[in-house]
Amino acid sequence: MKNRLSVLICIVVGMLIASLDSTIMNTTMPIITKELGGYSLYAWSFASYMIISTVTAPIYGRLSDMFGRKKIFGLSIILFIIGSILCGTSQSMIQLVIYRALQGIGAGGIIPLAVIIAGDLFPVEQRGKIQALFTGMWGLSAVLAPALGSIFVIYLSWRWIFYVNIPLGIIAILFLLPYHETYVPKKSKIDFIGALLFSIGIIALLLTTVLKSNLLLSGVIGVLFLVLFFIYERKQASPIIPLGIFKNHEVRDLNINILFVCAGTFGISNFIPLFMKNVIHTSTFASGAVLLGTSVGWMIGAVPAGKTYLKYGLRKPLVLCAFMELIGTGLLFLLGNHTNFWFIFITLAISGYGFGLGIALSTIGAQEAVEGHQKGIATSLINFSRNVGTSIGITIMGTIATKSNNLLVNFPQVVWYVVIVGIFALVMSLFVKEKNLNHYQQKTAQG
Repeated sequence: MKNRLSVLICIVVGMLIASLDSTIMNTTMPIITKELGGYSLYAWSFASYMIISTVTAPIYGRLSDMFGRKKIFGLSIILFIIGSILCGTSQSMIQLVIYRALQGIGAGGIIPLAVIIAGDLFPVEQRGKIQALFTGMWGLSAVLAPALGSIFVIYLSWRWIFYVNIPLGIIAILFLLPYHETYVPKKSKIDFIGALLFSIGIIALLLTTVLKSNLLLSGVIGVLFLVLFFIYERKQASPIIPLGIFKNHEVRDLNINILFVCAGTFGISNFIPLFMKNVIHTSTFASGAVLLGTSVGWMIGAVPAGKTYLKYGLRKPLVLCAFMELIGTGLLFLLGNHTNFWFIFITLAISGYGFGLGIALSTIGAQEAVEGHQKGIATSLINFSRNVGTSIGITIMGTIATKSNNLLVNFPQVVWYVVIVGIFALVMSLFVKEKNLNHYQQKTAQG
């Protein structure tokens, strides 16, 4: 029990680091850009981090299957700390973009490995609660980030938004040290070539979401390298991403489902603060605080996810999730110049419930669908699909939202996009294949 509590503190602090770093950047980047210059690279300070952390997530999952969770999780935290130190020493925007990419290498392992370790430590019925706790860290970050960012900028320096990761990272490592994992890694050679082909392919494809030119060239390069990756991996005894895992119906269907969910409804919350600030003319604090609605709904949905999985399986709850997300999104058609704060809060809570339950179910379902030596890659692939879907969705929504200066006119079109993709995700959830319900009921009896 003591060992479990220690590692729980470790992974929760790790999740806090990752979430706080993401949210605090939003409040301080205008100030950083003003000091360092290079406004044209503003978006790249976010994109470099996002792209690299997305690409490395499934690689970390596979490495944890091969060498153990503790070593790889500790490595990801150390890399994140080193990246944070370098970011804090940046003297130009070019340096910051490069160092953010290095920081993203560490971040790519923190979030999926925290979930993977939780999957090793806790029985199915408790994992929803743990994931709700992780979500709570994102909610806490949404509140802390603006305050911490302001304090650092006013009394210290913006560089402390990165340096604050150092003590938190050390705390996480100290609580990780007593952890004695029960999982026995299945050691094998690292597939460096496969990892390189996969990384180049995915990076090139994700670059199409942020580049303003050479989109076709980047896309072609991405597809070419992924084709080479698939050809190469099929011949490897120990591939970095075992393609055979997609023969598992549950793993494959859950990844496809989560990709479409995140390409649609998941990214809409990124544009709510912009709407509130520019159309309703709320304060910066209110436009950020309203996102707590998503966190509240997420936690309410995630807490019972394990028991829901054991009792009802996957398909029926995922259909419910899709309905909740559509209802929450549909209510956004009612937004206008004088929309009440609490209406938006409740609307986000409704869709947040669908996200919380759906993502927790997808993670638990993927973990339970495979053997222990594939649990790491199965979990991290869910996180990977979620990030890729979000990147695609935000890019499309951003294009629609900014095609003219009138956000009040553009926003309903964004909502239409989200609703259409959400309907498609609902249809997809109807076809999620799963094991017989007796499988889950047997697990309940054994637990």
